[in-house]
Amino acid sequence: MKSLAFGVTVLVVAFSACGSAGSDASSEKEGTSMNGTKYEKATFAGGCFWCMEPPFEKLDGVIDVVPGYTGGRTEDPTYEEVSSGTTGHLEAAQITYDPSKISYRKLVDVFWTQIDPTDQGGQFVDRGPQYETAIFYHNDEQKAIAEESKAALDRSKRYDKPVVTRIRPLTAFYEAEDYHKDFYKKSPVRYKSYKFFSGREPFLEKIWGADREAGRAEAEQVYKKPSPEEIRQKLTPVQYNVTQQCGTEPPFQNDYWNNKREGIYVDVVSGEPLFSSKEKFDSGTGWPSFYRPIDKDNIVERTDSSHGMVRTEVRSANGDSHLGHLFDDGPEPTGLRYCINSASLRFIPKEDLDSEGYSEYKILFDD
Repeated sequence: MKSLAFGVTVLVVAFSACGSAGSDASSEKEGTSMNGTKYEKATFAGGCFWCMEPPFEKLDGVIDVVPGYTGGRTEDPTYEEVSSGTTGHLEAAQITYDPSKISYRKLVDVFWTQIDPTDQGGQFVDRGPQYETAIFYHNDEQKAIAEESKAALDRSKRYDKPVVTRIRPLTAFYEAEDYHKDFYKKSPVRYKSYKFFSGREPFLEKIWGADREAGRAEAEQVYKKPSPEEIRQKLTPVQYNVTQQCGTEPPFQNDYWNNKREGIYVDVVSGEPLFSSKEKFDSGTGWPSFYRPIDKDNIVERTDSSHGMVRTEVRSANGDSHLGHLFDDGPEPTGLRYCINSASLRFIPKEDLDSEGYSEYKILFDD
C-alpha cells in the first residue's frame, strides 16, 4: 500500500497508498446505546486499512467502521510514524456493531476472507510489522471465539502454510487521519487499482473463489417460519406446546439433556443452526445447556416476566420458536447458561451434516 516500485506511472499513482499524515488521531470511542441496544466493538488488523472498511461497512448490523492504529507503544501516532514501523502499531479497523443483528463470530469469518493469515511479514505488497494481521479482542468471549475460529481455519487446510494471525488484547485504539476514512469511496479508481495490483484481490479469489460468494450467501441465508398449518402438522404436541405456546418440558425426561454425541442443534421449526455439542455442558438441571450459540444472529433475547419472575427468554430469530431461558451462572469463557428445551431442537450428528445441508458446520468438528 505504501512503497510500490512499479514502472508504470498509473500503477505508481494507484499504489502510493495511504499518503501523508492529515488530522490528529483520536483515542478509542466508547460503545453507544440506541433504543436499548448496547453496541459492541470489534478490532481487526488486516494490512492496509483501506481494504478493511468496505467488506464490513456493507454488513447489516454494522454501525460504523473506522481505520486507525493499535497494538503499539506510541500515543496518538501519526500515519508517518506508524508507517516507519518503529511504533509497534498495526494498521487496523475498529467496527461498531449491533450484536442483536450480527454476531462477533460472523465478523471474524468475514475478516478471514479479506487477508492472507499465513503471512508473518505484512500483507501482499505491504511489508513490515505495521502491516501484520491480528485480531484484537475486547473481552474474554471475543478471545475464545477468535481462538476457536483460528484453530478451525488452520485445521481446514485451506492454506498450505500455518495460520499465523495473532490474537491479542486491545489496549488503545487511535483513529487515523480523516483522509484515510472511506478512502474507497473518495478515490474508488485508486482504491480498486491498489487492491488488485497489490496482489490482495487475486490472492483472495484464488484461495476462496466461489466459496467467497457462497460464504456471503450463507451468511445472508434466511430460515423461514412455516405457516401455522404446516407447524401443526410438523410438530408433536410437546414440540408445539414448547415452541408455540412457551411451554416447558419436564427435566431429565427429554431427548437431549444427556446427549453426548457430536453435532449441531437446529430449530425444530425453521431449521436454523442454534447450538453445537462443542459448547454443551452438564448443568445438572436436566435440560440441554450451552455456554454460547453457534451464531448469535440466530438467537433473540426477550424479557420474560411470567410466573412472578423476571428472566431472559431465548427465541430463534427466524422461526420465532420459544427455546428456553438465559442465565448468568454458566462456565467460562462466557459465564452464560442457555437452558434450552429439547422439544425446541433437532439434533444433526456431525456425520450427517452433509446430507442434511449443513456442510459448512463440519469445520467445527475438525480435530
